[in-house]
Amino acid sequence: MSPASLPLPPPLLLATSDRWRADAAACAVTVGNFDGVHVGHAAIVAALRQTADRLDVPAVALTFDPHPASVLRPASAPVPLTTPGRRAELLVGLGIDAVLVQPADERLMSLPAESFYGDVLRGRLRAVAVVEGADFRFGAARRGDVALLRRWCAADGLAFDVVAPVLAGGEPVSSSRIRSLIATGEVEAANRLLTAPLRISGTVVQGRRRGAGLGFPTANLSSIATLVPAQGVYAALAAVADVDGERMPHAAAVHIGPNVSFGETAVSVEVHLVGFSGDLYGRRLDVDFLGRLRDTRRFDSINDLKAQLAADVAAAVAIVDRPPTVTARNA
Repeated sequence: MSPASLPLPPPLLLATSDRWRADAAACAVTVGNFDGVHVGHAAIVAALRQTADRLDVPAVALTFDPHPASVLRPASAPVPLTTPGRRAELLVGLGIDAVLVQPADERLMSLPAESFYGDVLRGRLRAVAVVEGADFRFGAARRGDVALLRRWCAADGLAFDVVAPVLAGGEPVSSSRIRSLIATGEVEAANRLLTAPLRISGTVVQGRRRGAGLGFPTANLSSIATLVPAQGVYAALAAVADVDGERMPHAAAVHIGPNVSFGETAVSVEVHLVGFSGDLYGRRLDVDFLGRLRDTRRFDSINDLKAQLAADVAAAVAIVDRPPTVTARNA
């Protein structure tokens, strides 16, 4: 049996807002990867929210997991900027009522554009309005575009709107643009295009405990599912859930790369939480990057290294304490 002949699994409800009505007979929908949830995505959500309020229906975002590119071309698929859970959290924060995740597999990739519109948008989601970005494509081989979708929506009486790209520095904001900035360590520039600071999350594992011996204990992260910034030292805000599930944020200095002063070559992610004491092993740590402090380098003496670590911590605290920057707008 070919993938195209197999039934498409239903989308999964990942997150909802307080406005969500599970018994709603219809909804306004936007479809996309929404990787990173940047200011361009925020413009789409704002237009969808306006349409949903006008029609008195919920605003729904349909996204995919994994990224469709990982199914079509796994060797060159982009490393994600956000996990599905983080993506859903950000979308709900922008005004979405429900985030649905469509499992992306060969069945979805082989679904013709007409079937995606009829079976998914009209059938399963019962959409009465659709809002998309100008570069939206859908269906097998990406044959569907906004012009085709506009015609089908008009024929069926659905409201349809296309949102123009958000520009920053004269160029459209996109996930690939943000990914390039992060890959070169330009986290502040990336954050200006995102709706929330760049975040990585990982599980704290035991390291060599060299930081503790220097007076700067670090949490070593593993199982990071998203793109990690280029090697260097960064200012960040790190948060771990306490016993009641509340997030406890701390200013942090983050080292990404090998510990070359000790002759190591393996890349690690080490987070020093300023003012924190306690056992973090086995717990998840969320790290929001706020700025790049310096490149990694080798130090000739322990005293030189300790002096630099103290300077890094002071610089990180200063960045955490400064007022937030304004995100990108059309320009």
